[in-house]
Amino acid sequence: MAAVEEELEPQVAAAGDAAAGDAADTVDADPGAPLLPAGNRLSLDLHPRGCRRLLHLCAQRTPQLQEVEFLQLSGHEDALLLEATLARVPESLPHLRSLVIKGGQHWDAQGSCVRGSLTTLPASLSGLARLVHLDLSFNSLETLPACVPRMSSLDSLLLSHNRLSELPAALGALSALTFLSAAHNRLPTLPPGLGALRTLRRLDLSENLLGALPSEIGGLRGLEELNLACNRLQSLPASLAELRSLQFLVLHSNLLAAVPTGLARLPLLARLDLRDNQLRDVPPELLDAPFVRLQGNPLGEPLPDSCSPPGSPVAPEMPRLFLTSDFDSFPVTPHGCSVTLACGIRLRFPAGATAHSVTIRYRLWLPEPCLVPLGPHDSLLSGVLELQPHGVAFQQGVDLWLLFVPPRSWRCREVVVRTRSEDSWRDLETHLEEETPKRLWAHCQVPHFSWFLVVSRPVCNSCLVPPEGALLWSSGHPGVKVTFPPGATEEPRHVSMQVVRTVGQELQALLEEPGAAASPLLCLSQSGPSSFLRPVTVQLPLPPGVTGLSLDRTRLHLLYRAPPAATWDDITAQVALELTHLYARFQVTHFSWYWLWYTTKACVGGLAQKAWQRLRLHRVNLIALQRRRDPEQVLLQCLPRNKVDATLRRLLERYRGPEPSDTVEMFEGEKFFAAFEGGIDVDADRPDCVQGRMCFVFYSHLKNLKEVYVTTTLDRRAQAVRGQVSFYRGAVPEEVPEEAEAARLRKGADALWMATLPIKLPRLHRSTGPAPGAGLTLAPLNLGDAETGFLTQSNLLNVAGRLGPDWPAVALHLGLSYQELQRIRHEFRDDLDGQIHHMLFSWAERQAGQPGAVGLLVQALEQSDRRDVAEEVRAILELGRHKYQDGIRRTSLAPQDLAPPGPRAPQSPEPAQA
Repeated sequence: MAAVEEELEPQVAAAGDAAAGDAADTVDADPGAPLLPAGNRLSLDLHPRGCRRLLHLCAQRTPQLQEVEFLQLSGHEDALLLEATLARVPESLPHLRSLVIKGGQHWDAQGSCVRGSLTTLPASLSGLARLVHLDLSFNSLETLPACVPRMSSLDSLLLSHNRLSELPAALGALSALTFLSAAHNRLPTLPPGLGALRTLRRLDLSENLLGALPSEIGGLRGLEELNLACNRLQSLPASLAELRSLQFLVLHSNLLAAVPTGLARLPLLARLDLRDNQLRDVPPELLDAPFVRLQGNPLGEPLPDSCSPPGSPVAPEMPRLFLTSDFDSFPVTPHGCSVTLACGIRLRFPAGATAHSVTIRYRLWLPEPCLVPLGPHDSLLSGVLELQPHGVAFQQGVDLWLLFVPPRSWRCREVVVRTRSEDSWRDLETHLEEETPKRLWAHCQVPHFSWFLVVSRPVCNSCLVPPEGALLWSSGHPGVKVTFPPGATEEPRHVSMQVVRTVGQELQALLEEPGAAASPLLCLSQSGPSSFLRPVTVQLPLPPGVTGLSLDRTRLHLLYRAPPAATWDDITAQVALELTHLYARFQVTHFSWYWLWYTTKACVGGLAQKAWQRLRLHRVNLIALQRRRDPEQVLLQCLPRNKVDATLRRLLERYRGPEPSDTVEMFEGEKFFAAFEGGIDVDADRPDCVQGRMCFVFYSHLKNLKEVYVTTTLDRRAQAVRGQVSFYRGAVPEEVPEEAEAARLRKGADALWMATLPIKLPRLHRSTGPAPGAGLTLAPLNLGDAETGFLTQSNLLNVAGRLGPDWPAVALHLGLSYQELQRIRHEFRDDLDGQIHHMLFSWAERQAGQPGAVGLLVQALEQSDRRDVAEEVRAILELGRHKYQDGIRRTSLAPQDLAPPGPRAPQSPEPAQA
């Protein structure tokens, strides 16, 4: 839930819902059927012709309208029709107590909520003498309608997510108002008359343009909760310290340079949020208070030069570090610094984050299931960043920016940074910043270092449930809500909710039943004891196309799944289902997964398990392409089905190969491997190659791509070699089966085989000219050394095969002169491979035995914008170092300093490659 603060959320939600009731229970699925209020509630916000229905009821003078106290209309109706309908309300619904006219129920193509069309209210609405609750959220109001300040009985006024640029001074006439929300508007100032709201207890003005507050705000003597987050406040009036009833004060993400000292003396203040401001100094009473949040402030930093008194010494600017790939560590002093890593990740250490100098080490790991904790419906969006030293707490939060490519669909999903804290993983509060339209930053604050990754997950709504009870609802599915009665818990506990949408067509295909339907999938979790002291009420929308007036109860099934069990159980007979026109309500004492099905099938547990798996499966195709100018270079990739055509159009200029495989289904984070068969094998050792098999882990938003060089033991001078590459599920087995055995294992429904694609190595023709590198009397290469890693002649051949037209840039960065480049081009004209091989091997011959040669090659590759080849060289070096160290250990000659420095990641995954 997009709540402003988790502690305020249950109380604000309960206030709005208590007045508005649980409406939305009287809409008829048949637009031509008669519609009457259910009791004292009439909800037309989900009906496509709600205003016309209400006008029809008013014209018929339906007696039941006199009893309606709660009315809901959609803000997406035609503006003129909506205004005409509202003009009839005071006469036809004289006892109305709650009026809700909300937009935000429709989404655009980017998944953002669409505002309603409401721009004003008819003046006659001021005659609603009993109206206590008015909700006009998610509309297009630019000014507050004149009738609102004349609604003298109003208790709750919700104006969030509009376009208000001012609030009228007459608002102070609402003498009974206790809750006012005007968040997400365009308010630059507040009227002084706001201080006349003596009964106001909760005020939310977050996400506006406020630059200052009127001193009259100190007159809100009954105010308990004040939210001013995400504005432009540079100072606060001293009268703010006169709010003696204030318990929650939220001021994060402003421009505050100081706060009134009197805030520390507010007797009931339980939380003061001052994060992300410009505070360099705060009163000592606040600095040590446990209820104050100060992260993201430049505490202790000197003023900028323009603010320094004349003659004062100039403070040094915060150091900025830009690390190349040669560095995997950097120092941080108490003065702080800003760091940009070679992989594009950014960090900011504020002054005072560390009490003494510390060396930070970083490493980017290849995503592996042991390092990537994902929920059943999560998706990975980045690699895994490790920052060391682990667990060392910083005195101030350190800012971290991780780059990722956003998912195509945002609807009901959110992006968070996930980190490991002690022995568990948790999600950090994350803000998104745009670098380019196709690349975003995930920005968070971290209290200590560990592992970090970016994850897309279903929107998680959470709140803190006090013993007094609370209400939690889904921001993506407003009909899903959980009500906690008073006494449900003795101690406050955090509860979370995630809702997953289902696809009706796939369910109907699975059940072979056109009328089958299912509600959204609900996952509930909590902290603390596993059970509640009193039953908690859960509300789920009925499956699409099903209404409470027409359904057959024998076809309705409530399904339940309690991890780690892998089955869904039908608990319909064990709970009391209360059905309204649109919703089903039931009570539980502990949390798990819940799903509402409508089907003629009697036993649905096994079918639900299959349907749940289908929700998590991704349809993919496998491709195997060979580079046109170098068929030994093979590209293997696993692509989501919707990306295949665009990817092939981009690749087929440089590659050729067979059509993609048939569509297969894979889970997020599922392991698979590629095996070359028919006399073809991988040419060189790689960290991700086990017994000649290329290991993969499928992540739907990552590239899942590897390029390898292949070779053959067959004679290619006589004829071409026709082999193949096969893809299998799971990790590479300890004993890799022979090809005949592998072919037999492909048969059967549970076979691990997924696809086989042909690979052809063309026949070698006798060349009349010199072979690449001929004439080079090259001694055995000795680039590097065994301890730090070295490159063999086969490794250099692989590097040469990857350079292509970029070789002149690499040569210049290696130190070759322009005249030498011209000579190579002339000697090997019309032979690109000859030019590359001669350049690289002649340079290698001169560098053999020289220290730093391998580092010079890596640096030249990066400076030439060939980081992909540079990362492959690093991986080869890493593999060589591990082999050398393992060999030393086996002969019991390993000194202690050969062990890798610093803490290792679990199960030692291999370093990531570009």
